[in-house]
Order: sequence, then structure tokens, then C-alpha cells
Amino acid sequence: MRAIFLLATIIATVFTESEVSQDSPTEERAHKLSRRWTNQYQKPLQFTCPGQDTINTIISQPHNRYEDRMWDFTCKTAYSGPVSCHWSSYINEYDEPFTYSCPWGFISGFHSIYHKYYEDRRWRIYCCSQSSNKEYDCQWTDYINDFGAYMYWQVRSERYLTGVASFHHSYYKDRRWKFEHCVEVS
Repeated sequence: MRAIFLLATIIATVFTESEVSQDSPTEERAHKLSRRWTNQYQKPLQFTCPGQDTINTIISQPHNRYEDRMWDFTCKTAYSGPVSCHWSSYINEYDEPFTYSCPWGFISGFHSIYHKYYEDRRWRIYCCSQSSNKEYDCQWTDYINDFGAYMYWQVRSERYLTGVASFHHSYYKDRRWKFEHCVEVS
């Protein structure tokens, strides 16, 4: 019985280590091992945070064979009380760059569809807000990921995700991403 357990442990270790490089960041290794993704390659993606929450973490894993990415997100509380939310229309065409900021409020969800011919996605953004006149101090990140590379980005605790920008490269069949994040100043 002990020999079977030892053999199973060795096989599991080899399988796990072959899929996840030891050089990967801790967050990447943990996420790959958890196998938790919001979408499958080349399939639609639909994610919204519950209630008064907003996107907190964006995680994405590319795959060269599928020429696509799997995505996952975490949320954090942004509001107390009722919120008003709406979906944007599609913010990009395939193979085209885009920059989008919620006209008010924070990003609380993403929707995308994949097209095999373009090997790219079109995106819609879910924006939520409370009806109050608040001012925000906003800034953009640099590009978070390289083409074909794992992406992990977390909004700082006092800030909220408000915008996304991306461009597609036809040779790499992938996108680079940067994000706008804001803090309330009044």
C-alpha cells in the first residue's frame, strides 16, 4: 500500500512540475496548480463581480496552440449601498488597439468573444457606480504583460480599476495590457 502511495506521489509531482516552471512567480504557480479559470480557450468569457464589488485581480494565461488566453478575476468591495451598473458596447474590433475608461465608476466585469480567423477577442466592460459626485485621482500602469506571457496584476488596496488599454500583435497573436486605477479624493 505504501508503494502505491509513493508511486502516486511521484507521478503527481512529475505532472505538476512539468506544467509549472519552478521559475514562475509564486502567484503564477499557485494559480496554475489551482486550475481555476473563468473561461476556456477560444470560448466566450463572462465575469461580473457580485453586488457592490469591483475587479481586484486580473490573471491571464496564454496558450500558443490555441492562440488565446484563459482569464480569471477576483473582486473586492467598492461600495456600500445600492449601485447602478451597465455594460459597454464592444470597445474594440479584432486586431485593433483600444483604450476604455468607465464614464463613471469602476470596472466590475468583463465579457469577450473569440474569433478563430483573427485569433483575437472583442471586449465589453461592466461599469458600476453610486449616484454621488466624487472626484478621483487616476493613473495608468505601464504594460503589465509581454506577448505570450502569464499575467498577474492586482489593484492596490486603496485604489479601484477604472480603465483598460490593449493592443494586438498579429505575429504573436496576443495582446499586451495596461490598466487605469483611481483613488477617491473627496
